[in-house]
Amino acid sequence: MDFKLDHNSPVPLHAQIEGYLRSLIVQDAYLSGKCFLPKEVTLAKKLGVSRNTVRQAVNTLVNEQLIERKKGVGTKVVNNKIATRLDNWISFTKEMRKQGIEVVDYLVTISLEIAPDEVYEALATPKSKKIWKLEKIRGSKNAKYLYSVSYFHPRVGITGNENFKTPLYELLEDTHDTIVATSKERISAIKADKKLVSILEVPSKAPILRRERLVCDPGDRPVEFNIVYYHTDYFTYDIEIKREL
Repeated sequence: MDFKLDHNSPVPLHAQIEGYLRSLIVQDAYLSGKCFLPKEVTLAKKLGVSRNTVRQAVNTLVNEQLIERKKGVGTKVVNNKIATRLDNWISFTKEMRKQGIEVVDYLVTISLEIAPDEVYEALATPKSKKIWKLEKIRGSKNAKYLYSVSYFHPRVGITGNENFKTPLYELLEDTHDTIVATSKERISAIKADKKLVSILEVPSKAPILRRERLVCDPGDRPVEFNIVYYHTDYFTYDIEIKREL
């Protein structure tokens, strides 16, 4: 820690510490949630001040909702979760744009392969056929938000040469004359396995939001079977239910 207090400065000690903490929380390691802020008692010892002085600085940032304390865990930067509504079906890219977040594609890959049985059953296609599989890891410049796996019905006409970095449903309509109309969804909570730990960079057995959906065209014919795994530090789902009177 290079930071040192200036005891001869007219700036109060707690304000100097606050400034130091503000310089930390904009760094990638803290923004991504990978690093916790120094403990109050540790800072107090290293800076030669009382713990109350450090706490005063920390409380300012807590009150501004820039950082949060977790008992028995530590203090970290608050990650503003992306709240998306179940009754408002738009693309991930558009959801991010609405919230002023620049989307980063960490992985976009397309392959033709034999799929799991549940995919053939959902798409109502013969199990002997290979199906186009699209994988994406997406997020912001600070973190990976989701891992998405999509399988497409052969009727769509995917070739593997499409630009899958563009919004998917716009691509299907513009390139393959396929319009999506409905999404039949199932949401569950799971624990991260080794694969998801590696992909989303989460702790082992961390809670993950799993969203499974079957996307159909206006004739209710399957177009896409999609499974998305969401990093729960960054995503919530909201739903509004009205009571019928």
